[in-house]
Amino acid sequence: MENKTADTKAAEHQPSFLVRHEFLIRRLHSLSGLIPVGAYMCVHLLVNASVLDSPGAFQRNVYQIHSLGNLLPLVEWVFIFIPILFHAIFGIVIIQGGLPNTSSYPRVANYRYTLQRVTGVIAFFFIMWHVFHMHGWFHGEAWLERIHPLMGGMFKPFNAASSAGAAIHGHPLIQVVYAVGILSCVFHLANGIWTMGITWGVWISPGSQRRASYACLAFGLVLAAVGMGALSGFGTMDEEKVQEAVELENRLYNSRVSAGEIDPNEEKRSPSGESASSPAVEARAPRTELDSASR
Repeated sequence: MENKTADTKAAEHQPSFLVRHEFLIRRLHSLSGLIPVGAYMCVHLLVNASVLDSPGAFQRNVYQIHSLGNLLPLVEWVFIFIPILFHAIFGIVIIQGGLPNTSSYPRVANYRYTLQRVTGVIAFFFIMWHVFHMHGWFHGEAWLERIHPLMGGMFKPFNAASSAGAAIHGHPLIQVVYAVGILSCVFHLANGIWTMGITWGVWISPGSQRRASYACLAFGLVLAAVGMGALSGFGTMDEEKVQEAVELENRLYNSRVSAGEIDPNEEKRSPSGESASSPAVEARAPRTELDSASR
């Protein structure tokens, strides 16, 4: 009886699974924040910022992404959504104290550590809302019709710039949410790279940590400028610019359908794009004219 009681007490005092595997979990958590989540965010912001070049440049980038065809959902889940969920879930576990935290940083670093937690929470909820706002979470037609009054599922890949511009321009609150969300994501990544370097033993001495801090700051400022540039590009697309973008997007769409580069897919187009298209005429436009017009 005494042995059973002792065994029960020993079992009660055994560390949890998370604590036993803290070393591995923390490293997987930090690694997933850099690759693929952080890398994807950089690419995503750079692609969005191409709208500053022209709506055509942005549309061509979107076409390149959608050239994956039926593989795109698999790529999105394996390399984007699952890593984001893993990073977010275990980030919340760390925040709630499910894993012991033994930080011993200087005072400024403690502020950064707190901001890392805060921006992580903001970034998670922002990403969830952003996916709803632009993509609607799910792609069923009935679902998209239901959430459209809630400003959900606004982005149409084959009318990329015009649909994104219409979703952001003229909505000050949405623009503020995007600004806060983007800056939170950028800080979380840039500061996360610095803390990751400490976790992995890349920069150990105070001098190396200071130099790494400056490098991460510079990286964060550049990425923030890219993100704010993309937001500005979509946020300044008034009705006239949206209509011009629609006309260009339709020419690009009809040209690529005619050339067999993409399959016709009206679900990926906005209603204005569908009504304005005339494939029989537009498909005859030379490819070189379209490319030069979109630059």
